[in-house]
Parts: sequence; structure tokens; C-alpha cells
Amino acid sequence: MTIHIPAWVNGELVPVEKLDAHKRGLRHKAISVFLIRDGEILIQRRALAKYHTPGLWANTCCTHPFWEEDALTCATRRLTEELGIKGVPLTYRDQVEYRADVGNDLIEHELVDIYTSQIEGQLLVDLNPDEVMEVRWISPGDLRAEMAATPEIFTPWFRIYMAEHAAQIFGDLKAA
Repeated sequence: MTIHIPAWVNGELVPVEKLDAHKRGLRHKAISVFLIRDGEILIQRRALAKYHTPGLWANTCCTHPFWEEDALTCATRRLTEELGIKGVPLTYRDQVEYRADVGNDLIEHELVDIYTSQIEGQLLVDLNPDEVMEVRWISPGDLRAEMAATPEIFTPWFRIYMAEHAAQIFGDLKAA
């Protein structure tokens, strides 16, 4: 299945095949979700079959909206597709932009809508093994310490989020 995502070409937002957008380093739309419970962030380890950054730790979930799909619908869809999580209300936090080499001659140049949710109690998670190897909850302090000690086990965008955009993402949330 060919997936077209919203990307800017010659200043115009157009549908572009996802892999082509990454090969060309085109600026494109994306979403990222951060679920927080008791001051900890749910992070995921990407499946080994992913075409870039396989086996690396990332935020709760992230992806690109389909052409003409709104960001909130995309974020909700992706939580279900990757983690089997349903019915979690998401709150829009902010928009950030970054550019990062993700290996294999691929560039992520993303304009990202960030969503968060404060989770109360237990959360039912059903991992899609094509997308996610494992998940865990981690405090921001422990996460920063792990990123400092072993940055290579985290995706480039997750490192950028935590180093440059944590205040925008977490703001007044308990995981700040």
C-alpha cells in the first residue's frame, strides 16, 4: 500500500509518498503522542522491521497523517494501530519543527503536532509487533539520564524533543 503524506514541495502542500518525502528530506506533517501516568512517560521501542530507526526507543507513538487526515484523528488512529490503546482523550500541546538524519540516507524534516494525555490507573496495551517491540513507563529524570548515558538507543527526534522542546510538550503536566 502506498501512503501519501502532506509535504511541502516548492512552497505548496501536496500529497507525497512517505518514503519519497524522507529520501528527499521534504518538510512534512507529523504527529507525536506522549501519554503520562503518575509523572512517568510511556515510551516504546520500535520494531526491528521498521524501515528506519528499528529497535530504538521513542515517545509513546508518532507517525504522519494521511493526505487530508486531520492531526487529532491521526494521533488517535495511531495509538490504536501501534499500541492497541483506545478511548484516551488527547490534548493538543503545541507544534514543533525539527530536521534529523534517521539513517539509511533518510531525513525527517517534520512539522509536528504534539498531543498528550494524563492517564489515571491502569492502561490496556496490546502491542502491534510490526510496529512496537516493547513499552515501559519512565520518569523524565531517568529518561534524561539514560539519554545522556546511551543516546544511541533513542530515536533522533525523541532526543530532540527532550533536549529542545520538553517545556512545550509537558508544560504544566506532572512529567515536566
